[in-house]
Amino acid sequence: MGTFFQAYAQADFFGKLIFFALFLLSCGSWVFLIQKFLLFKQISASAKRFKKLALLHKEELLKLTSKSHNPFSVLYNALKEQSLVVLDKNHYFAEQKQNYLSKADIDFLDSHLHTTIAKLKGKIEKNLFILSTTVALAPFLGLLGTVWGILISFGELQAGHSVTSNTVILGGLSTALTTTVLGLLIAIPALIANNYLKSLSKNFTIEMIDFSHFLLSTIELQYRKVDITS
Repeated sequence: MGTFFQAYAQADFFGKLIFFALFLLSCGSWVFLIQKFLLFKQISASAKRFKKLALLHKEELLKLTSKSHNPFSVLYNALKEQSLVVLDKNHYFAEQKQNYLSKADIDFLDSHLHTTIAKLKGKIEKNLFILSTTVALAPFLGLLGTVWGILISFGELQAGHSVTSNTVILGGLSTALTTTVLGLLIAIPALIANNYLKSLSKNFTIEMIDFSHFLLSTIELQYRKVDITS
């Protein structure tokens, strides 16, 4: 760390700006990473709790009440709301008193669940571009510092100030090397974190799809109208 601080102290104004930009980029990516990781951990734990609750109330699934905002609960509430609307409609127009769901109703509910999953996936992955931007931007900022530091050093050498400007030349070389290292040190963890969070999101999306299939199959089993043909 002392080397980095020394390189920052020896840099000129523009070099210090590059260091400062790298520092802000690093802080922003790490804050976002920690926030997203805690979010995934929270929604995964709450989703597991709600799944257990849904399994316990499997026999009367539509009577379950949940005010939680975890993705599994949102899926359930979305299915429950639409199922009750369809059942009320069928009960109003049907001749028999028993509520039922037709094949078209099941397909409609399935489509509604897929739409809800897509919206939830978008919310979970919101602002994930920050890490991918960090992966691309950090090395370029490091490269900018490299080029700027070398330009300063060569500029001083061309001016023939080799004796009086040793500090400037060394400061330019220090800026060039240090910003390159910092850019890579920022980009590499951001790349790993970006791929890891995308993997978590993919796995959780699969879990949401499986849970939606469980909900829909349970509702279908209880309310599907059986077509009897002679």
